[in-house]
Amino acid sequence: MKTTTIRHRVPFFETDAMGIVHHANYVRYLEIARVAWMDEHDRPYKVYVAEGYHFSTTRVEFDYKRSAAFDDLVDVTTWLDWVRGASLAMGYELKRDDDVIGVGLTEHALVDHDGRLCRLPPEHRTRLTGLSVHGARKARGRVGRTG
Repeated sequence: MKTTTIRHRVPFFETDAMGIVHHANYVRYLEIARVAWMDEHDRPYKVYVAEGYHFSTTRVEFDYKRSAAFDDLVDVTTWLDWVRGASLAMGYELKRDDDVIGVGLTEHALVDHDGRLCRLPPEHRTRLTGLSVHGARKARGRVGRTG
């Protein structure tokens, strides 16, 4: 399993009145990690965009285990969970020190600039499937599982 881990230092503006990271910011962390994974293991997202494609988010699952606060260092580890003809899913684990603070899964469909669904070219699908945890098998309900 190919993983990428990014470290994010929580700025004050990401916290709420209780001093903890507002729940919506975790989805941003997932996106930052997903793009970093693509840069490291696939190809930069900007290459897809230059070719006229986007990976549109079709589903987000996130299980909050603990909260993060201002100035915490949050490590976000991501991996490719599964790949199908026109879609893929990424898994995530967020940690502060050794504490898991959340786990997630996002699903994405490849679309063109007009939002029309596109199949992944066979060579890309084959390469990505080789990098995924579950291959072409759809893994609904797998939040928090790493394989």
